[in-house]
Amino acid sequence: MTIRNPFAKLLPLLAISGLALAACANPTSVAGTETSNTSGFDLSSSNVDARPHLEPVQEAIDALEESGFEPITEGQLTVAISVYTAPLAFAAEDDPNVVLGSEADFAQLIADGLGLELNLQPVSWADWPLGVQSGKYDLITSNVTVTEERKDLFDFATYREDVLGFAVAADNTEIDSITEAKDVAGLKIVVGSGTNQEAILQAWDAENVENGLEPVEFVYFEDNAAANLALSSGRVDALLSPNAVLAFAAASTGDTEVVGTLNGGWPETANIGAATAKDNGLIDPVHLVLQEAYTSGAYQEVIDRWALEDEAIDESLKNPPGLPRE
Repeated sequence: MTIRNPFAKLLPLLAISGLALAACANPTSVAGTETSNTSGFDLSSSNVDARPHLEPVQEAIDALEESGFEPITEGQLTVAISVYTAPLAFAAEDDPNVVLGSEADFAQLIADGLGLELNLQPVSWADWPLGVQSGKYDLITSNVTVTEERKDLFDFATYREDVLGFAVAADNTEIDSITEAKDVAGLKIVVGSGTNQEAILQAWDAENVENGLEPVEFVYFEDNAAANLALSSGRVDALLSPNAVLAFAAASTGDTEVVGTLNGGWPETANIGAATAKDNGLIDPVHLVLQEAYTSGAYQEVIDRWALEDEAIDESLKNPPGLPRE
């Protein structure tokens, strides 16, 4: 898989239809947040009141003091977050100034554990790397994948796997599982042009063709609604996109179903982590907080309330091996 630059692997643009767009474009351009919510997800600003919390973690607070790290604003943890689509980070339907989603929830746990007030700062994808490096933001929680190139500039503490998913129409009786290359042979699949999803699908397709199986028909849409219509009408068989978005859409609307997942770094393993500026002393305390969140059950609360079960991990890793350099 090709990684175009140190920041290209984040998947900053996601769409519920599966149209995860190319990296470093404008996250606000994605038409992916307009779900018809029928399964009880609270997308209003009142959802903030239900956000899981964590008691201050004394070991982490002590480590923070010993590190010499000083938050940008005294008493606060300033966290950059790209507001693009549910369930990761999105604006409340009744108040565009309120940020909801799993990435905001993980930021809350980290701030709580460090004994700090959470100060979320919406930021464009293009601006966060320099913002974190320069000290404008203490931390970012925004679906950032750990790569070896990024580790030159940032420290990471992981909290999710980078998982992709295949979705089909809920009434599809012919496709009940897509988990390996042979399962996509002969199918019409919607995928985002220039994404790592496309690269993986191309690799699977090449393997199938080499083995004498039917090729995949790659289908591309600029418009989210058109892709959903193509799926519901049977003009395409499946969508390949970040699993978090597909799982949330399936749970919210009931119109689609996730029939298979794979790691977003296939054939490597990709992890999502909170990122800080390299060697600024913050990552050890953050790692300690995330470990406590697993033990206390607060981590699982976040996973459960945003339908992210397929992306849960057993422990936080500090600066694990990242996706390889280009």
